[in-house]
Amino acid sequence: MSEHFDLIVLGAGSGGLAAAKRAASHGARVAIVEGDRVGGTCVIRGCVPKKLLVYGSAYAQLLADAPSYGWPVPPVQPDPATLLRHVRAEVDRLNQLHIGFLERAGVELVRGWGRFADAGTVIVSQADGAERELRAERVLIAVGGRPHRPAIPGADLGWVSDDLFLLESLPEAVVVVGGGFIACEFACILHGLGVKVTQLVRGDHLLRGFDREASLAVQEAMEEAGIEIRFAHSPSAITGQCAPGEYTVTTQSGEQIPCGGVLLATGRRPFLQGLNLEAAGVAVEGHRIPVDADQRTNVPSIYAVGDVTDRVNLTPVAVDEGRAFADSVFGQRPRQVNHELVAVAVFSQPELAAVGLSEEQAVARHGAGAIRVHRARFRPMSQALPARGPRALLKLVVETASDRVLGCHMVGDHAAEIIQMAAIAIGMGATKADFDRTMALHPSVAEEFVTMPN
Repeated sequence: MSEHFDLIVLGAGSGGLAAAKRAASHGARVAIVEGDRVGGTCVIRGCVPKKLLVYGSAYAQLLADAPSYGWPVPPVQPDPATLLRHVRAEVDRLNQLHIGFLERAGVELVRGWGRFADAGTVIVSQADGAERELRAERVLIAVGGRPHRPAIPGADLGWVSDDLFLLESLPEAVVVVGGGFIACEFACILHGLGVKVTQLVRGDHLLRGFDREASLAVQEAMEEAGIEIRFAHSPSAITGQCAPGEYTVTTQSGEQIPCGGVLLATGRRPFLQGLNLEAAGVAVEGHRIPVDADQRTNVPSIYAVGDVTDRVNLTPVAVDEGRAFADSVFGQRPRQVNHELVAVAVFSQPELAAVGLSEEQAVARHGAGAIRVHRARFRPMSQALPARGPRALLKLVVETASDRVLGCHMVGDHAAEIIQMAAIAIGMGATKADFDRTMALHPSVAEEFVTMPN
């Protein structure tokens, strides 16, 4: 017998949770279907546990600098097993917290994996083999994405980012494959926890899509710290034995690199497997579900938000998409999400954060003669006494004719915290003159944004 709801949400990640709770607050009867833990990629195997590992790995540099500030710390060794255990405990706590949020919101959590029987019917396969049939006027697909493994022999021997959070200990040496933000973040985490890291990058630079000058600043800092980055290198095979943890990565040039583990940070794809989208008539474009500005698929009663749409794959975007959907459909407050100006960050060491156009994007859109660039590159005061460490980079990309700031970029400690505030100004259309009129807060790194000469 079918159970009837106003809304069925497939996936209890950031976007699905936000949509379900907001729709319920508007009076809708909502079921949310999840076969894994509640919280999705961000809470369970992404942003949150990763950032905790970033904090843990950063103590290597803090302890190294401590003697310069009068704290003669004796040599110590990291204990990654303890850190990993504590991170998993925090993830477990957050999982329970989100389950409680759903209960208080009046959303029914249906455990299991959902698939379409038709446009308004979802069959949920539960762990005990039983099935539940749910029906609703509207269905929201919010199942997120999954890491993608390259099609090479032995790819199953490598880790994806999800696997790192489940490790009990870390090997002495790891090969990281990839040049994107996940690869760079984990290369820095592993290095900070005492692991020898070799990073293989298929292209000629890190962090494709970010400002080239900023990505180069991150690269220089990573290499200075001791991470070996090899450009124009791709793996052709992985061999070894899982139990001993001894592997060999063979590159396309025939070079063999021994290691204790391989992290395949080679991209993510929407998680469409098992949804039976054909039964509902939902169109798929490549690996993603295309939607319009109202999050609607080609089927009028079916919507999608978050990474499954493969637009701007960030947690705050998925949350806003989910809430906009619920407000529009159930709250009689129609609105659409603006994907044009979204702040982004890479939690490498040092951090990279940005909002707006990179220098390359600005040139492509407006022409080289129509923009000017202001930058500051310096060693921050926090590194004055140790007299070492990476230099910070602060950069403004400005449209010459209007003086409007098109992009704001930073590489350095607390870059994400600083760019978050800059995003407000950029979103309001701030000009370079507006930045210049702002009184500096001294001494700080962020003051460089308002003291850059014209």
